[in-house]
Amino acid sequence: MSNVTEFEYLQKILRSPVYDVAVNSDFVKLNRFSESMGNEVWLKREDQQPVKSFKLRGAYNRISQLSQAQLDAGVVAASAGNHAQGVAYSAARKGIKATIVMPETTPDIKVEAVRNFGGDNVKIVLFGSNFDAANAKAYELAKEQGLTMIPPFDNDDVIAGQGTIGKEILEKNPDLDILFIAVGGGGLAAGIATYVKAIRPDIKVVAVEAEDSACLKAALEAGQPVDLPSVGIFADGVAVKRIGEEPFRLCQQYVDEVITVNSDEICAAIKDIFDDTRVIAEPAGALSIAAIRKYVRENDIKGKKLAGILCGANINFHTLRYVSERCELGEQKEAVFAVKIPEQKGSFKKFCKILGGRSITEFNYRFASDRNAHVFVGIKLREGLSEFKQLTDALEANGYQWFDLSNNEIAKLHVRYMVGGRPPTLLNEHIYSFEFPESPGALLRFLETLGDRWNITLFHYRNHGAAQGLVLAGFDIPDLDQQEFNQYLEKLSGYLYQEQTDNPAYKFFLSDLNGVF
Repeated sequence: MSNVTEFEYLQKILRSPVYDVAVNSDFVKLNRFSESMGNEVWLKREDQQPVKSFKLRGAYNRISQLSQAQLDAGVVAASAGNHAQGVAYSAARKGIKATIVMPETTPDIKVEAVRNFGGDNVKIVLFGSNFDAANAKAYELAKEQGLTMIPPFDNDDVIAGQGTIGKEILEKNPDLDILFIAVGGGGLAAGIATYVKAIRPDIKVVAVEAEDSACLKAALEAGQPVDLPSVGIFADGVAVKRIGEEPFRLCQQYVDEVITVNSDEICAAIKDIFDDTRVIAEPAGALSIAAIRKYVRENDIKGKKLAGILCGANINFHTLRYVSERCELGEQKEAVFAVKIPEQKGSFKKFCKILGGRSITEFNYRFASDRNAHVFVGIKLREGLSEFKQLTDALEANGYQWFDLSNNEIAKLHVRYMVGGRPPTLLNEHIYSFEFPESPGALLRFLETLGDRWNITLFHYRNHGAAQGLVLAGFDIPDLDQQEFNQYLEKLSGYLYQEQTDNPAYKFFLSDLNGVF
């Protein structure tokens, strides 16, 4: 364990040459988020660094402390993300050789980013299926080739480099009440907290962890760093099984509180940051804003100056699909639930009337039996969870059985897309896609326009906030009624439609024809 004192850390932070490569990033007030929180909320924009994360600071500071002999021999690091890019960029600026060991499973886009930042100065070694294997290989190469290991967080020079963020924050806004800092391996929180507490001990420092990667919380409970059995992968930038020894020592001294946030809350925070800045944070980069929303709500905080750090913006583009799907659940602006309704004509319309004028965000249904239908429903909430309570009370008063799925991870990840299957009996089923102007109550008006003449056998609707609502619906239409049904569709006003009965995806997955094309 390190013997570096608080005073020595202050010296290291103040002397750190990080500005050879890093910028003094903006510290901006989030106006919209501040208004919604009833507090003044500030955000440190570390996405503005050349590598789009704070990791450059610690990597460069560590490399800058090496002797000429160590620089000549070269450095090695293990990382699949932001630390690798920070080391590569630093090595290129210093004109030294660096070996970066990355797991074989690392996406090509991250490998290419490291190669682009490092150029000819960087050698990339792909080894193992996870970080632990890559890290062990990096230490092996360091020993075999005389390279200096540049750790991602458990090193006093790395910690001091990250601590320069604390110095910049206090220079721009020294009158904060609470500062929220994300924790993965702990280097960022350790460096910032050490500096802030030395200069302004009255500022509360709250460490923030992903609920499924809370290694600091586990260490504090055990009194020492411990290994988590597993870590979540959504916020991959903080997916660390064991907090560093030195970061733990410092966090134990200078962090006042630890809070955890779940994936939905992180998604909501990514949206909050985007709404104010038009910047898309990576999941780990949004942890502090997720914590501010949760902390303010749980502790009824008003009129305070709060701050967080957008510590990275290296997000996989395809992750945005998940973020968009989950952010309103995290804001408590949407609820999803299952409900059992009678399998009879008019049931959809009656159920939607009980929902009132609320916007339905999702509606999944597939005919399963002659008695009851199980429906997956999403509802937009204007007044938060109290409104959901009013709705479910109304459902119970009308004899509906239901259960909440808003916190059911399996339901949100998988089951919502798998509702139904093939019907148990042969149907005269015809499938149509519909498009209609989107607005509150649009789905109910659509169902009222369709009427009760034909039994609905399949229904999927998802409100994505676009101008048009999209529905896929199935109808049990006897052959003798087909002409009448076609005439009925022609009379629909304001709705575009197209028959999809011959669509191969429908035939393969959902039809009663055993998947025959």
